[in-house]
Amino acid sequence: MDVVLLSRLQFALTIMFHYLFPPLTIGLGVFLVYLQARYLRTGDPQYNAATRFWVRIFALNFAVGTASGIVMEFQFGTNWAAYSRYVGDVFGAPLAAEGIVAFFLESVFLALLLFGWDRVSPRVHFFSTVMVALGSILSALWIVVALSWQQTPAGFVLREVETPAGTAWRAEVTDFWSVVFNPSALDRLVHVLLGALVLAAFFVMSVSAAYLIRGVHTAFARKCFLPALVLGAAASLAVTVSGHSQGQIVARYQPAKLAALEGVFETKDTGTPMMIFGIPDAGAKTVRYRVSIPGLLSLLAYGDASRPVAGLDQFEPDVPPVALSFLSFRIMVGLGVYFIALTLYGLWCWHRGTLFGKRWLLRVFVVSVVGPFAANHLGWVAAEVGRQPWIVYNLLRTGDGVSGGLAASQVLGSIVMFGLVYALLFALWLYLLLEKIRKGPEPVR
Repeated sequence: MDVVLLSRLQFALTIMFHYLFPPLTIGLGVFLVYLQARYLRTGDPQYNAATRFWVRIFALNFAVGTASGIVMEFQFGTNWAAYSRYVGDVFGAPLAAEGIVAFFLESVFLALLLFGWDRVSPRVHFFSTVMVALGSILSALWIVVALSWQQTPAGFVLREVETPAGTAWRAEVTDFWSVVFNPSALDRLVHVLLGALVLAAFFVMSVSAAYLIRGVHTAFARKCFLPALVLGAAASLAVTVSGHSQGQIVARYQPAKLAALEGVFETKDTGTPMMIFGIPDAGAKTVRYRVSIPGLLSLLAYGDASRPVAGLDQFEPDVPPVALSFLSFRIMVGLGVYFIALTLYGLWCWHRGTLFGKRWLLRVFVVSVVGPFAANHLGWVAAEVGRQPWIVYNLLRTGDGVSGGLAASQVLGSIVMFGLVYALLFALWLYLLLEKIRKGPEPVR
């Protein structure tokens, strides 16, 4: 058993489970701001009831997300001590800001949001809603800054430090704002936030569509479904623009990742095609059953259809895992196209006045909520697997970041333990979520 592989699997398990919740929390926070703003503007009690309902869903996700996220911090010390020593000075400020500023802001005002009904004025309550949404966005900001620095490090110098095992390198901050605004940070943040809005929109539409099919809470469902549909369509379209911008940054700063994501095994003399579909074969260094568009990858990456994209042959032996990078990226993109098609068709049906009468379409919206959960995870799989074999790109290898003296049996045992705990926590979350949905919003007085 390889202790590095097991440690990577353990971190993947814990972070992928945790990431079920933050995007939904971020997106719902924005949706809550909209609902309460509409209530203040119109005085319609249906918006007030909708806000109360989605606040309960928000709080449940916030609680489970907080509980599941604590584990990851301990793994930096138990499994990734060498990595933590290397990046500690860089990561210290963003992670401290996330905990002290963002999480504190979000949790304090969430208490007011949950327990301030009829105890504070509507405007104060609305302010608390805005602060909760802002807190969740700021939390994402600082985490994304730290993760993006691993992809495109900036604003630091390397210094030798003494450790019990001898001398080691440590990255030390020389320019804090260069760390914060490292080349991929803002684009990645925008992409993460847009993904969260897509997820929240589809979640709201799924619940609302279920009520409409059953013929219960129909006034509530109609009030929630249409704005969520508009949000879902707008965010899904915006994701394509954000994704294109991210792709250009990858082409500039992480060409090996781009080659893995696109299955480019050999550098050509002219423009590189975009693989629409295919099955990569790393052994044969080719993409089988390919469907491609000549020159399109070069055009998207560099704005020049004749400029070749560097292939994996230029980065050997530091080549990322191709199959997982290639397939996860394409499934994510395919889901994005599906989100655009579904939401635009839904808007067209609404324009024609037939949306809520199409029960088959409502059923499609009910089950489609799985798609954004999958797309959010697949995006991170593509980003993180495509970075390998580097844990800090071109600076620190993943294998050099693990803790010394760590036994594979210990990591395997913790994986089994975390798997069981997370399975129970997921079951509890799902049970409580379905109970809240089954109960529905409070009656409008």
